[in-house]
Amino acid sequence: MLREFSAQSLFMGLLVAFVGFASSFSVVLQGLEGIGASPAQSASGLMALSIVMGVAGIIISAVTRMPVSIAWSTPGAALLATAGTLPGGFAEAVGAFIVANLLIIAAGLLKPVGRAISAIPAPLANAMLAGVLLALCFAPVEAVKFDPLLGLPIILAFVVAGAFNRLLAVPAALGAFVLVLVFGVDIPDGAWADVWREAAPMPVWVTPVFSLQAAISVALPLFIVTMASQNIPGVAILAINAYRPSAGRMFSLTGLFSLFAAPFGGHGVNLAAITAAMCAGPDAHPDPKRRYWAAIIAGIGYLVFGLMSGLVVALVSLAPPILIEAVAGLALIGAFAAAALAAFKEPEAREAAAITFLVAASGVGFFGISGAFWGLAAGLAITGIKRLTQKRHAGG
Repeated sequence: MLREFSAQSLFMGLLVAFVGFASSFSVVLQGLEGIGASPAQSASGLMALSIVMGVAGIIISAVTRMPVSIAWSTPGAALLATAGTLPGGFAEAVGAFIVANLLIIAAGLLKPVGRAISAIPAPLANAMLAGVLLALCFAPVEAVKFDPLLGLPIILAFVVAGAFNRLLAVPAALGAFVLVLVFGVDIPDGAWADVWREAAPMPVWVTPVFSLQAAISVALPLFIVTMASQNIPGVAILAINAYRPSAGRMFSLTGLFSLFAAPFGGHGVNLAAITAAMCAGPDAHPDPKRRYWAAIIAGIGYLVFGLMSGLVVALVSLAPPILIEAVAGLALIGAFAAAALAAFKEPEAREAAAITFLVAASGVGFFGISGAFWGLAAGLAITGIKRLTQKRHAGG
């Protein structure tokens, strides 16, 4: 195994870890805080996710000898950011995380469950995701409105770096955020001392609380978004690069590893999509049989970043919240564009997709259940009515 290690895989693995963490940790923090986590619980959740991502990536890649890149569910975190707090607080959200991950395990082990998620029309799943992401993608504009001198450097860094290399756009925006924090934000005396005191990661156990409302409002949409936008594309990217993993087994393993992160505040990990292409492609190594080392190195990198999560959260807490929200919004623009394109690509599904998108984007919930669920339900209802009408016309 060590004979198959290479400097090329080492470089790619380090790049994957940096891009994977830096490009979306702000989204994870927004999601956890949006659903009721305290700063300490958010730091714990970020640490748990990073460590589980690392351990899962290392073990799965080493055993299968395939470059299986693991990531946290960025779309899932975006969903949490708009779901709102539950009556039972963050403990109830953790219960929903566990339910969502059990559904993912079931989707991998039980064919009927897998077929059920596959039966959801892709335009509707993408429309729900696009609707959830829309509000978050407004944050960069709101940051400029809040203070142009603080918001514009972040956006300009994103645009300029993205013009040269798309993968470096969000890390550049994050770098600009740090510079704005250091040179542009009025930080109270003694705040930096507090940062270093809070830098050591502290796991925070959250005893889960289970409820039907949380299962419908959070767990089910989280399961659908994770499967449709992360796990299924992740398997497809491996297949494109001539790897043939057992999809069901991969899904179940990511759900199983996620269960270890949930009680510490982590919503879930899954197969990666973008970083999967980096690990599985020829840039990781000309020989496909040696590319798995890139995923292993990335896993080690995630472990290191996980141990830095306390410092990351402490630094972020010094800045106005809208600035880190701007970074998160920029990180989600690509996902929003891809989801919106896929949602409205098929003419016959556009009406149902539009209704799904609008209801989900409204953020309006009923009976304590979030708009994401009602958006998908409305889209499925429209699709079902149209199909029933078409059958009757065909039969008549």
